[in-house]
Amino acid sequence: MKSNKGFTLIELLIVVAIIGIIAAIAIPGLLRARQSGNEASAIGSMRAINSAQATYAASCGQGFYAVSLTSLNTPPAGGTPFIGPDLPSNGVIKSTYTITVTGTGTAATITSCNNLAVHPTYTGTAVRTQVGMRNFATDQSGTIFDTTNGAPGTPIQ
Repeated sequence: MKSNKGFTLIELLIVVAIIGIIAAIAIPGLLRARQSGNEASAIGSMRAINSAQATYAASCGQGFYAVSLTSLNTPPAGGTPFIGPDLPSNGVIKSTYTITVTGTGTAATITSCNNLAVHPTYTGTAVRTQVGMRNFATDQSGTIFDTTNGAPGTPIQ
């Protein structure tokens, strides 16, 4: 009498097919969740830029704004940087977005408390590095925009 312990090839193929079907259903949801998380991170970076620029203008820039992330990371004598270490300079890539800040308008004739140039307005952008995601922008109004070309578009908050 023989003992037939184990699985047949058909049983293994059925299990593999079931796993494939479950993966086909789950992976798109996982990718959407990841994209949503990256977009939330970009929006958070825009909020951090707005907060840092408001603090900079009130305490250091005499009502004017920093011209770059590097300026926001340059502390005044004996002080601390105006923005966190996760945004050290323009062009930093964070959660698949390239983050930049640009001073706009005519440069002011004053210098800030950290001896850097200041501007009356600014634009912050979060530009995607992957296809299929939204871009974001902000300015001195504090509004965060969903944008396609760097120009303010639809407000998202």
